[in-house]
Amino acid sequence: MPRRGEHTFGFPAERRAAATVSRIGVRQVTVPATGRSAMKDAVVVLSFRPDDFRCAGLAAELADEWVEFVEAGRLREGAGRGYLTAMRAFLTFVDAEVVDASAASLASREPDLYGVIIAWTRMLPSQYLPGSRMPGWHAGRLRALVARRAAHPSRPVVDHLTGWIEGSVGVQRGTTNELDEFSRADKKKLLHVATAARRAVEARIRAGRNRAAAGKDPAVGGWLEVENLLWVIANRSSGCGEINAELPAGSTMPPAVHALASPDSGWRSKRQLLPFLVAQLFATTMDLHAYRILLMAATGRAPEEVTGLTEDDVEFSPSGVTIDFSKGRAGARMRQAFSSEAPPAGLLHPAGARLDAAEIIRSLLDLSRPLAGLVGITPVPLFLRASVVHSLLVVGGLNRLRGYTFADWLRVNGVTVAGSADIRRLRKSTKVEKAIAFGGRISDIADDHSEQTFRGHYAHGTTLRVIAGAVITTAQQRWFDQAVAGPTVLDDEAVESLADPGAGAPLGLSAAEIEELRAGQLDMGVTDCTDPFASPFGRPGQLCPVAPLRCLECRNAFVLPSNLPQLLLFSDHLEQLALRLEPRHFHALWGQSRANLTEVLKARTDVEITRARQQIAEDRIMLRLPLASRVEFDA
Repeated sequence: MPRRGEHTFGFPAERRAAATVSRIGVRQVTVPATGRSAMKDAVVVLSFRPDDFRCAGLAAELADEWVEFVEAGRLREGAGRGYLTAMRAFLTFVDAEVVDASAASLASREPDLYGVIIAWTRMLPSQYLPGSRMPGWHAGRLRALVARRAAHPSRPVVDHLTGWIEGSVGVQRGTTNELDEFSRADKKKLLHVATAARRAVEARIRAGRNRAAAGKDPAVGGWLEVENLLWVIANRSSGCGEINAELPAGSTMPPAVHALASPDSGWRSKRQLLPFLVAQLFATTMDLHAYRILLMAATGRAPEEVTGLTEDDVEFSPSGVTIDFSKGRAGARMRQAFSSEAPPAGLLHPAGARLDAAEIIRSLLDLSRPLAGLVGITPVPLFLRASVVHSLLVVGGLNRLRGYTFADWLRVNGVTVAGSADIRRLRKSTKVEKAIAFGGRISDIADDHSEQTFRGHYAHGTTLRVIAGAVITTAQQRWFDQAVAGPTVLDDEAVESLADPGAGAPLGLSAAEIEELRAGQLDMGVTDCTDPFASPFGRPGQLCPVAPLRCLECRNAFVLPSNLPQLLLFSDHLEQLALRLEPRHFHALWGQSRANLTEVLKARTDVEITRARQQIAEDRIMLRLPLASRVEFDA
């Protein structure tokens, strides 16, 4: 006997499809939470209903791959939701564009999903701002799910989707505008304000806890004393609800409570009184921003690495603290030690904020432990805040809700910074300082991530670009000076004037060097040289390793009229090389020498050059080059 709901004879096709769709169940997967207020080891359940779409069969196929992919890859909440968003966007498009969407399947040729996928990928960029990376992410995530199904031996996928799986995704990945680091002045301002805010928070909570310690149970001492109200909040998680129920409203509130309504208190009613009382005992989101700034500056770590720490991740020692950092995006854990340096004895006014990681963490634990113990959270998170929602005490981590962001903290504290108000810029400032300290050695700078990550996310900073530009300019200037500082050319009159006692001083020549120069003892072949053992192309004390091939590029060289025959022969040699070598290769090797030689020969008259040519022919003068250079060039 057919069961109820299985009598399909006589029903239209749409009704039969609906009966089949109703038996497609909900897909669920449990992933580590990475939401705004997620605590350590918290999890969240992600769910997906295939029967929300007309193409429920296709939705079920993708959902099965999504569940297995998330579990096998151990993806966190953010990545899992990213795949869900891509799936929903594609399935919504299929429902809208495919007439027979209920028959859509990766294993079926009709309807043809290849054309649908191509049309969807082409449409994606129009739904986002120019340069957005979301279209590429969505298309890539869909392809990852389809490719995973195609790789399974018992899950058929039509053959003509293979080209799309193995080829281009069909849409560009987009670009991002990388954040620049804070300037040194802005960072100094942030640390100064954060230090002052931290002192104010600790003073406020210390005073509030002292008043709570002086109070007693309001059921015994009454609901008219502020100390008793603080006591019940500090000792019972249900204290806010009890106060809301027992405390009179409006003008009937006790005088001690009305006294709290100062201009700085920020409350004017019983609903506003509860958050104010809670803030006297526990840290709020706005309070934790200051600690995050200080701890990031002290450790140089990313915001999520700092705010995700718990008491189990820190180990104190007499010399400092050792911290186990976790980076969820990279799936990596790294242990790093930080030393504590006590200020010099007798120093009453330190020059700047003291960034002691161990001391900051101790302060955070002192703020968080009572709150964690009140609601039973273990291990104790460093960044734990309290708030009141509908007269109930709510405990969580540092959130990014509107009105409580880093930009809001800057506005409340009157801090202005150049550029965007993004806490990640503080991490980049630390990386820049590290790059400067290590002299640009990437292996040392990128000790908490890969070198590829440093090049892609940190090396673009303004400060590093300026430093790199200065280094490049200095190097280029050095080589340029070395290249253009060619030989000193002396004509006949200049050679005759060397006999004068003071003629050598402007040329940097001593009397002995002048005598050697005039006697031909410094002849290196093509030119003369003042000191062959002080060559810019070799080590100090080493005989010049490139003479006479590079003499026309050397500042130690002197070109005398007697060198003209060798210079002409060397010019002929370079002309032959220019015919045999590739122009770019010749210019790289001999371009500067040829340019200097051309200028030297221009200074000679046609009569001098003709006389030198005759001397070469009559005396059969040969170009004096090392044998190795001739073998190399003739090969």
